[in-house]
Amino acid sequence: MASSSPKNLTTTNHLRHVESMASLPSGAGKISHLNAVILGEALASEENDFVFPSDDFSRQALIPSPHKYLEMYKRSIEDPAGFWSGIASSEFYWKQKWGDQVCSENLDVRKGDIKIEWFKGGITNICYNCLDRNIDAGLADKIALYWESNEPGFDAHLTYSQLLHRVCQLANYLKSIGVRKGDAVIVYLPMLMELPITMLACARIGAVHSVVFAGFSSESLAQRIVDCKPKVVITCNAVKRGPKTIHLKDIVDAALVESAKNGISIDVCLTYENQSALKKESTKWQEGRDVWWEDVVPKYPTTCDVEWVDAEDPLFLLYTSGSTGKPKGVLHTTGGYMVYTATTFKYAFDYKESDVYWCTADCGWITGHSYVTYGPMLNGATVVVYEGAPNYPDSGRCWDIVDKYKVTIFYTAPTLVRSLMRDGDEYVTRYSRKSLRVLGSVGEPINPSAWRWFFNVVGGSRCPISDTWWQTETGGFMITPLPGAWPQKPGSATFPFFGVQPVIVDEKGTEIDGECSGYLCVKGSWPGAFRTLYGDHERYETTYFRPFPGYYFTGDGCSRDKDGYHWLTGRVDDVINVSGHRIGTAEVESALVSHPQCAEAAVVGVEHELKGQGIYAFVTLVEGVPYSEELRKSLILTVRNQIGAFAAPDKIHWAPGLPKTRSGKIMRRILRKIASRQLDELGDISTLAEPGVVDQLIALADS
Repeated sequence: MASSSPKNLTTTNHLRHVESMASLPSGAGKISHLNAVILGEALASEENDFVFPSDDFSRQALIPSPHKYLEMYKRSIEDPAGFWSGIASSEFYWKQKWGDQVCSENLDVRKGDIKIEWFKGGITNICYNCLDRNIDAGLADKIALYWESNEPGFDAHLTYSQLLHRVCQLANYLKSIGVRKGDAVIVYLPMLMELPITMLACARIGAVHSVVFAGFSSESLAQRIVDCKPKVVITCNAVKRGPKTIHLKDIVDAALVESAKNGISIDVCLTYENQSALKKESTKWQEGRDVWWEDVVPKYPTTCDVEWVDAEDPLFLLYTSGSTGKPKGVLHTTGGYMVYTATTFKYAFDYKESDVYWCTADCGWITGHSYVTYGPMLNGATVVVYEGAPNYPDSGRCWDIVDKYKVTIFYTAPTLVRSLMRDGDEYVTRYSRKSLRVLGSVGEPINPSAWRWFFNVVGGSRCPISDTWWQTETGGFMITPLPGAWPQKPGSATFPFFGVQPVIVDEKGTEIDGECSGYLCVKGSWPGAFRTLYGDHERYETTYFRPFPGYYFTGDGCSRDKDGYHWLTGRVDDVINVSGHRIGTAEVESALVSHPQCAEAAVVGVEHELKGQGIYAFVTLVEGVPYSEELRKSLILTVRNQIGAFAAPDKIHWAPGLPKTRSGKIMRRILRKIASRQLDELGDISTLAEPGVVDQLIALADS
C-alpha cells in the first residue's frame, strides 16, 4: 500500500500514551501531589519522581510546554505529509520541489516489497544546505568547527566560508580522479577536521561516503571495501589517542592487500599527514597508489559546482553489526535524512544561534553523521570536534574543553558518564562549566544513578538531559525528551519525537496499551528511516519487517509506565551494546572460532559497570588442549585483530561443552544466567541434550 499521507492508524489509540503526559503540570509550584524538582533549585534524588525544567528555561524553549508538544505531535501523526512538507519547504533549499506525494510507503511484507520514500522527485543537495545556504543567510564568518587536538594546547578552527573552501578543494580533487555521482568512497579517518570535510565533499558531488570507525581492524575494513567497491580510500598516516599512537595507514595497507585477494583493487589511497602523530618520512608508502592529501588537495579551486540529487538518491552507507557475522550496509538517502536530522537536532537540544555544541561521538558511528556533521551544520551551529581520549591527560579534559570553548550543549554516551563518575567529582568541580545549558545522552539506556550524577554534578542541577533513543537505522532521534517541554524521569527516554509512532507489542505482534513491557516497534515511516541494506534488500525485510508484519522492529525491549514514559530495556536479539557500539554475537563467535585451538564459542552480553554491557564468551577448546592464561589472552587478541579492540571479550569462560537442545541449538538463555551468576533462575534444563553440562559450566565460572 502506498499513501501520500499514511493514516492507517487509530490516532486516538496511539495518542493516549502521550496525552497522559500532557496532564502533567508544567511547573512544580502547581503540584503538591507530585514529588517534583525545579531545575536549579534542588537535586535530582531517588525520592524525586519528576525533574522539571525551570520556568526560565521553559519560557525561552522552542517547545515550552507539554501542550505545545502535544499540539505539534498530534499534527505530525494525523497529517505527516503536511507536517514534514511544511518544514522541508520553509527551512531547506530545493532546486526543484517534490511531486504530489510527500511520502510513499509499505511496511507490511504481506503486501509486497518494503518501500519507504519521502520527497521523491525533490532535487536538493545536503552539502549546499549545510554550507552555501548558511553563508547566504549571513553566517559566512561564524565559526563552523572548533578542532581540539589530543594534546592540550593545540587547536584550530574554520568559519563556514573557510569550511566551504576546504570542502570544494577536496570535491574538485575527487572529481579529478574520476569520482562521480553514486560512486562509493571509503573514509578511514580519526576525528580531524578532515573527516567532516570529506563527508561534505562527497555529498557535494553526489558520491556515497562510507565512514569506517578508525578503531576497526584491517579485516573489518577489508570486508567493507569488498562490499561497497569504493573508487578511493581516504585515511591519515596515524593518530594519537591519549598517549598511544595508532598507525592507521598500516591498517589500511593490510586491508587493501586483503581486498585485492578478493578481487577489489583500489587505485588511490589519499593520505592526510597528521604531523602530531607521525611524520611523512616514517610512513610506509606505495608509489603509484598512495597520495599525500597536502600535496594535491590545496592546489584545487575553492569553488565547486553542486551535483543536484534526488531526495531518494543515496547519501551514505554505514556498516553496522548484525546478529549474523556479516556487517550490514545501512543505506540512508538524501532528502528525508536531511530534514529529519536537522529537525531532531533543533528541537531535542532546544538549539539557539548562540550555542556552542559538542558531541563526543566519532563520525565512524551514526551519531557522528547525524549529530556531529549534518544535523548541527544544517542548523548553522558551531561544532566542537575533539581528536583525543576523553580522559587524557586526566579525567578533567572534557570540562577543560567545555570551559575553553564555552560549550553550551554537551552530548555524550552513558559509558563516558559512568567512567568519569567513577573517577570522582573533583575532576568536574575544578572547572566552571557555567556555559552548559543542555546535556545529552546517546548509545544505550542511561541508568538512573549515572543520570543523577550527570545532572547534579556535571550540569549543576540546572541543565535538562536529552536522553535520546534511536539507531543507525532510524537516522535520527525517535524517543527523546524535549528540554523545556515536560518533566523528566532519570533513565527514561520519555516520549516520541514528532512523526514517530512507537508501539509495544507482545510475542504475537499484538499492540499492548497502557502500562506494559514488550518488543518496541514503530508504526508508519518517518523521513530519516534507512531505505535498504546495501545489496541485500531481502535481509533488510527479514531482519526489520518480517518479525512483526506491518511494523519496523527495533530489536529492543521497552517498558511504558503509568504516565506514558518509555524505558528502554536493551537488545532482545543477538546483538550486544558495548559503550553504545552494537556488536553482533555471531561476529565475535566467528572470530573466536577462527583461533586454531577453539572448537566452539558462544557469546552473550552481561551487565558492565562502565560499558553498559560487556562481552562474555563461553569457549570450548579443541580436544586435548589445556586451559591456560596465555591461551585466554591469545583468544582475546584474535578478536581484537579481526574486529577491533572495542569488541574484545571481557571474560573468557572455559566450557567443556555448551548447553544445547537435542536439535543442537545453543540455549543462550541459560548462558546469560550463568554469566550474570543468576544461578537460581536457570529454569527448566531437562530439555537439554546433556543437562550435566550446566553444572560443569557453573564449576568453571571463576577459573
